[in-house]
Amino acid sequence: MKNEKKEQRFEKINIYLMRDKCWRDKVVRLHLLLSVKESAINVPQNLEARRRITFFANSLFMNIPKAPRIRDMLSFSVLTPYYKEDVLYSEEELNKENEDGISILFYLQKIYPDEWTNYLDRVKDPKLPEKDKSEFLREWVSYRGQTLARTVRGMMYYRQALELQCYQEVAGENAKFSVYQARASNDDNQKAFLERAKALADLKFTYVVSCQVYGTQKKSGDIHNRSCYTNILQLMLKYPSLRVAYVDEREETADAKSPKVFYSVLLKGGNKFDEEIYRIKLPGPPAEIGEGKPENQNHAIIFTRGEALQTIDMNQDNYFEEAFKIRNVLEEFNKERAGRRKPTILGLREHIFTGSVSSLAWFMSNQESSFVTIGQRILANPLRVRFHYGHPDIFDRIFHITRGGVSKASKVINLSEDIFGGFNSTLRGGYVTHHEYIQVGKGRDVGLNPISIFEAKVANGNGEQTLSLACSL
Repeated sequence: MKNEKKEQRFEKINIYLMRDKCWRDKVVRLHLLLSVKESAINVPQNLEARRRITFFANSLFMNIPKAPRIRDMLSFSVLTPYYKEDVLYSEEELNKENEDGISILFYLQKIYPDEWTNYLDRVKDPKLPEKDKSEFLREWVSYRGQTLARTVRGMMYYRQALELQCYQEVAGENAKFSVYQARASNDDNQKAFLERAKALADLKFTYVVSCQVYGTQKKSGDIHNRSCYTNILQLMLKYPSLRVAYVDEREETADAKSPKVFYSVLLKGGNKFDEEIYRIKLPGPPAEIGEGKPENQNHAIIFTRGEALQTIDMNQDNYFEEAFKIRNVLEEFNKERAGRRKPTILGLREHIFTGSVSSLAWFMSNQESSFVTIGQRILANPLRVRFHYGHPDIFDRIFHITRGGVSKASKVINLSEDIFGGFNSTLRGGYVTHHEYIQVGKGRDVGLNPISIFEAKVANGNGEQTLSLACSL
């Protein structure tokens, strides 16, 4: 018999693979997956917190462009049209009972019991003034409804995220504190880093809310209108980077006549009141020339700046963790692709946050998920026939303001103004994409009558599309 050489176990393993950083990272990750045990106590009890953490963690493993430094990223603006919707609920509205004897506050306490418990823990400090507790309660309820205050808070997360990322980049290894600690510290170097981060964040991000009737609400004697004006002013004072645009109507004497003159006006928050920044004369009343919402956007788009523009409805929300990925999304405009056309509209995923309100709201939530997420993904890739269907989408601002704007506003024919933005972009040499690694919150109708009115509007808009010139091309 031949003497067979006895081989040791694992003798032929190629250990040189461990010199490769990619392989080493995979082995470390496998070791962590096999050895680390998750404790149930570390899992959040709140279902919404679980959903957000899960989505954020999963999105990090998707195909995402590399984020540039803050100073190298594309600058962008966010534009929100607003008419007469709720800004911040008053104390009377919180406790006002409907025909079933249920108030808004009572209803939200039952829908979000764990969040209500957390709120009570935050305000049980005996040193906290009653006035502050009342304001905190109004904010707690308003941030769980479809209000302008919720939308503004969500969009301003972009600036907070950019400021935090910029501070880490500027300070680097010299960052002794977090952003919040640096604000309270007496270290001059850390304060200098923080001021530079704030200035750069303001250069890269602008938020404009187009409150078409803000001037009318300011002069009105109606309680609701005055409340809206006061709450919008408080938002400007709370967020110094927020800008509000509105249409101002004046009578100017010329040649013994007093014709009405219309202006687009841009405001910011001052010490206690609003301050005017720009005023641009208009050829006529925008709302009478075209459809209300698209004209509301069109008159204010001149006040936006940067290379990109995100259009956001006032019933939407944003999440702090998602705001960190805005640099990655904007890099999609610079990404090299096969073909001659470059993307001109970046479609984003939506999460419907009103699904738990009622059975009808749950139905609308599923309907929106199938259309806005599943349907859009197929239309964008592989079909490449997606247009602009919703307001989280990000426009190539320079491309669109030189080709007719983001909204067509002719009466009746442009009832569904969103889709015409996609038509306009595609017919002029661009194309629309869809990206799943970032999401924006969205509120939907929760009652039978509002849902019926919305579906009727969509049906009418679809009928008008077939009669439009854009469809025939």
